[in-house]
Amino acid sequence: KNISEMFYFAQKAVLHPSLPLWNYQDKDLTEPCKKALTMIFKICDIDNDGVMSDEELGRFQRKCFNMDLELGTLDSLKTVVMKNCPEGILGSGLTLKGFLTLNSLFIQRGRHETTWTILRKFGYNDNIELEPDALVPPISSQSGSVIELTHAGTDFLLQVFMKHDKDGDGALSPQELVSLFSTCPSMPWGPEIYHQVVTNSYGWIGRPGYIALWHLKALLNPEKCRQTLAYLGYDYLSPAVASKPSPLALTKDKPGDMAKQHQSSKSVYSCLVIGPRDAGKTTFCQTFLGRDRDSLESIPESDIPNAVINSVTVYGQLKHLVLIDKDLTSHQDELNSLETNCDVVCLVYDVSNPRSFELCARLYLRYFSGTEQPVLLVGNKSEFGHVKQDYIMQPEVFCSKHKLPPPQFVSCIRGQSNKEIFIKLVTMAAFPKFPAAWMIFYRGRHLTQLGLLTNDEAGLIRLGVGVAALALGGAFAFKYFQGNR
Repeated sequence: KNISEMFYFAQKAVLHPSLPLWNYQDKDLTEPCKKALTMIFKICDIDNDGVMSDEELGRFQRKCFNMDLELGTLDSLKTVVMKNCPEGILGSGLTLKGFLTLNSLFIQRGRHETTWTILRKFGYNDNIELEPDALVPPISSQSGSVIELTHAGTDFLLQVFMKHDKDGDGALSPQELVSLFSTCPSMPWGPEIYHQVVTNSYGWIGRPGYIALWHLKALLNPEKCRQTLAYLGYDYLSPAVASKPSPLALTKDKPGDMAKQHQSSKSVYSCLVIGPRDAGKTTFCQTFLGRDRDSLESIPESDIPNAVINSVTVYGQLKHLVLIDKDLTSHQDELNSLETNCDVVCLVYDVSNPRSFELCARLYLRYFSGTEQPVLLVGNKSEFGHVKQDYIMQPEVFCSKHKLPPPQFVSCIRGQSNKEIFIKLVTMAAFPKFPAAWMIFYRGRHLTQLGLLTNDEAGLIRLGVGVAALALGGAFAFKYFQGNR
């Protein structure tokens, strides 16, 4: 019997050590243990009211111990907590102090395994450090693919948003945003986020901007995005099903699907915005969020982002477009793999600067000539007037020669909307192999002359227009004869 007990306690000391949990000198939980249990409490407090209700405690019990609490057990636990820590019970719920007290009592009575079971179920290792891989498995990226939020991931993030939108105004104040990320080891988002998405009249991030930001983080830094989802409690709050859906997934366009449908299957598209430094690229990107040149002057230089995101509707489908602002001083400057593999490229030059277009032309010839990437040339600062460019070809001739869409001209002054340009960019990204979908560019121009349609495709369009005209004429004739009866 003594030998059995010796092995039992030896095994318990190895599997469920008390030292990481309990400070015997202070007779209290260790700081790492307190921090971990505090994070767990915040995640399990579904309605974010500061107490764990009976329903929330029941869900916590099933998560950690795969069983429901026996009848009367919950009341007994509350009685014990109330006796040892009166502020541990508020109304009929368990407060954070009560939750920490309960775990302290477990440890003092030799039931270390109870607290260890809780910690390990929430992804903590033997050093009481959270291991995100245990909660949200990593995804290996592949060439030509991107990592996007899944429906399950989006639903979870909306649930987190509503949990922390305490006043229910549909936006997160700075305090509510801090509360949302209070389970993370540090604030994962910086002050630049307020200039990356559309905000409300107070400058706060609303629900659409919040989801857009997560799409942006998944695209630019999927590994950090995955870890943050783990810290927010995705494993606990996501649907309790046997095969738990991943919050992130690899999206890659299949060649067969592209050939049949002509359309990319992505929901988030990336656009590389490049050109000379003084071309106004950053201002152009901010107009995507409804801001103008004057608004940019109020943004601290350290907070100016190099990427913005917004939603755009194209042919009835809601898509997100990420504009990646890249400064270049020479066509010899290097681009990274994310930049060269963007879904669409936007070359921006200053129409009032005679030397601005040359860099755009050289960048195109070096990186994008001969590739299948859609490219759009944008002439910025059109309010200052156009000047002749000091290059062997003018922009219009250059686009015609290289079978690019004609240059688009924009202004970033107050009251000017560049909405059409962004719709065009998303359209090009969504239909990279079907230029017929780009017809919004060409007012009166024949697409075959620009090399953007083959004779067969142009014939199909003419046939479609003819059928539509015939159907419309038939409808009018039918109404006419019906009316003369």
